[in-house]
Amino acid sequence: MTTTLQETSPIIIAHRGASGYRLEHTLAAYELAIALGADYIELDLVSTKDGILIARHENEISETTDVATHAEFAHLQTTKIIDGELKTGWFTEDFTLTELKTLRAKERIPQVRRHSPPQASQNTTYDGLLEIPTLQEIINLVKVKSGEINRAIGIYPETKHPTYFQSIGLGLEAPLLATLTANGYQGANAPVFIQSFEVGNLQDLSTKTDLPLVQLLNNSGKPYDFVVSGCKRTYTDLVTASSLKEIAKYAQAIGIHKNLLVPRDNNGKLRSPTSLVIDAHAAGLLVHVWTFRNEDCFLPLDFQGNPQGEYELFFSLGVDGVFTDYPDTAACHSTLQW
Repeated sequence: MTTTLQETSPIIIAHRGASGYRLEHTLAAYELAIALGADYIELDLVSTKDGILIARHENEISETTDVATHAEFAHLQTTKIIDGELKTGWFTEDFTLTELKTLRAKERIPQVRRHSPPQASQNTTYDGLLEIPTLQEIINLVKVKSGEINRAIGIYPETKHPTYFQSIGLGLEAPLLATLTANGYQGANAPVFIQSFEVGNLQDLSTKTDLPLVQLLNNSGKPYDFVVSGCKRTYTDLVTASSLKEIAKYAQAIGIHKNLLVPRDNNGKLRSPTSLVIDAHAAGLLVHVWTFRNEDCFLPLDFQGNPQGEYELFFSLGVDGVFTDYPDTAACHSTLQW
């Protein structure tokens, strides 16, 4: 068994809140995640037209809100190219915060998390009831809940599409750092991780803050800023031992697709683990793995009906944290090795 880098229990990162039980990126999801034992709550940040950071999976919001039913916003439907992909819908940067607050959240994957059958997730029950929260509102919730339970809950914000938002004059990094500083998040030990799938904005952030930074690594494709700059390296190139040492010059952790650590074959069955945790730890990097979910459609063949077994496998490999839609399931197993 491999231990974590700091020889402590791995942290439980609630992926967009307790999104297996409540609509993702809502205060209800974050509040429940804290109650279920999460150490950190994860939030994807995008910008409004008036420069306010809000939590949404994407800046295109037709999948996660009821915007399509609001006739007053019909004229804002449009088509844009976001990170090289053509997308049609409604985009947060075309709305003021006041306008966005009139919308209500809905379940992003209702085919998996609808209110029927009874034993399934109840998420769609909450469609139309919950607002889009701002970064500040989430921080306010975390402060209150941390005080109530006498345990510091961390936040784990992601800058979504940073190159795109920078290109339209709504850069995410400056308002993020300003908000964090205003709320007392300072220093390398602050309960916050700032994450990004791009490289350049993390390198820039490393010159402006001592807060922990996380390089996200997918199991396919490449960082979008690499696409823009013409850099030929891919995410696969970034997980070599030498590249991990380069990442360690600007980041304190990597956030990896779990298939990078334990690949799957074409049938969805797990193969032997890679050396990624060992190599990352040798470079001084924490390893946080995403995303763990309880539903069989997300689980490898080896753990159908047994999401607990998947956690136990990854914890035995020494990962330092897991992103999960079900923080209670993760919390039941994160301390087993200790």
